[in-house]
Amino acid sequence: MKSMNKAFVREPEPGAEYCPRCGSLGEPVGKETLESFLPADARGRLSEFACFCPFPRCDVAYFDSFDRIVTVDLLVRPVYPKDASAPLCGCFGLTEEDIEKDIEEGGVERVRAVVAKAKSDEARCAHLAANGRSCIPEVQKYYMKRRGDV
Repeated sequence: MKSMNKAFVREPEPGAEYCPRCGSLGEPVGKETLESFLPADARGRLSEFACFCPFPRCDVAYFDSFDRIVTVDLLVRPVYPKDASAPLCGCFGLTEEDIEKDIEEGGVERVRAVVAKAKSDEARCAHLAANGRSCIPEVQKYYMKRRGDV
């Protein structure tokens, strides 16, 4: 029997949690994020430590280390990337359509404005982003991908 080269085996990261449905690396979220996106009865299904599953086609929104899950259909509102029509930026409402308009117009006005706001004290990512984090990396990644730079 041939053994697999260790260079291709993914070792678990210390403290890392993986979605029990799709195996994606979860993004840890705080209590305030769960309170913003889940009704009380759904929050009660999870332990205090939970993760967001970032894989767009997985129906799991949040999960905990006991493999308990809360599915997307229980969220209080649509979230990106689970719903591509939801804003990439929960704080300021930037959507894929807004980024497409920037690209069509040959500029970055909308993207630049949201990135600047996302760096300000106005951003409330822990309450308005499903993963509790800033949208900047996701906005930049989507913009570069659509422009063909990635």
